[in-house]
Amino acid sequence: MEDQTDIREEIVKSYYSISEVSEMLELAPSLIRFWESEFEMLQPRKNKKGNRIYTESDINLLKEIRYLVKDRRYTLEGAREKMKGNREKVTANLQTRETLLKLRRFLENLRDSSERT
Repeated sequence: MEDQTDIREEIVKSYYSISEVSEMLELAPSLIRFWESEFEMLQPRKNKKGNRIYTESDINLLKEIRYLVKDRRYTLEGAREKMKGNREKVTANLQTRETLLKLRRFLENLRDSSERT
């Protein structure tokens, strides 16, 4: 019998609610809604009830916006221009940053576990 955690890790949702996205990205739902009005490329679908439903590509776009606005401290106008001009470079920079952060966490965990032994 397969472990339950393995099964849960294999399940990938197609759509996420704004509260799930908010928790995942550590952003207030109101900020996510505001960014929708500021970035025309960010247009999540709405279900029959009118609730926003986000896809993985919407979430990736939000990550890129957060990276530019929160981490790189771009103005909203500057972030819009950067996204229009060279989104591939923004995506690549964000992926590099995320990879380096994962590596850092791994090394910190390795250091902490070696200190305990």
